[in-house]
Amino acid sequence: MQGKTLKEIHAILTEALGEHAPLYATVKNWVTQFKRGDFSTCDVSRPGRLITVTTPDIIDQIHKLILEDRRISAKSIAKQLGISRERIESTIHEDLDLRKLSAKWVPKCLNADQKRSTVQSSEKTLKFFSARSK
Repeated sequence: MQGKTLKEIHAILTEALGEHAPLYATVKNWVTQFKRGDFSTCDVSRPGRLITVTTPDIIDQIHKLILEDRRISAKSIAKQLGISRERIESTIHEDLDLRKLSAKWVPKCLNADQKRSTVQSSEKTLKFFSARSK
């Protein structure tokens, strides 16, 4: 701190770092910590939620439950597997690419290439059966 005021310290950091300089409130917190004798540069571990990891095994279990009963809810899956409902929903939407439609889990919409190939194969099938019926 070298005998400088809080405003002077913030001005020096702003001059040196430009738009990447920390906010005045951040500098104020740092100065307060330094005055208390806390010179640590590491974050203190904080209690809170545990880091959740979705493993391929969990994804397979969720997928199996959905295939057995497409009307199953995320809440009941969470209850059966002992995992949070939010984690179940995230896995269903992000990893399995499913969404709830009319009370059933169904794959998300096709992309443009998949739609085009589906239309083309349907047209070929229609032509084939039209030619056979004549």
